[in-house]
Amino acid sequence: MTQHRTQETERLESSLPTPSSFPAPLSPQWAFVVQLRYGTALTPEGMQGRIEHIVSGQAATFSSLEEALTFMEQVLAKVRKKPS
Repeated sequence: MTQHRTQETERLESSLPTPSSFPAPLSPQWAFVVQLRYGTALTPEGMQGRIEHIVSGQAATFSSLEEALTFMEQVLAKVRKKPS
């Protein structure tokens, strides 16, 4: 049983991404806070809440995952255009 557990642990650990496998660092420019309404359905069509871009403070309410993603795309398009 110990050998099976060790093999299973090794298999799980090898399937996890390593920090060096991530394509880019986590940037605060790409950070958002998502607050879901109490009782919201965790489905693409049922998600409801508020999303805020951390750096700019821009915020919006959303009533679907698509609306939240659209907001994120709009904010990040502005971030990409700004000179470094």
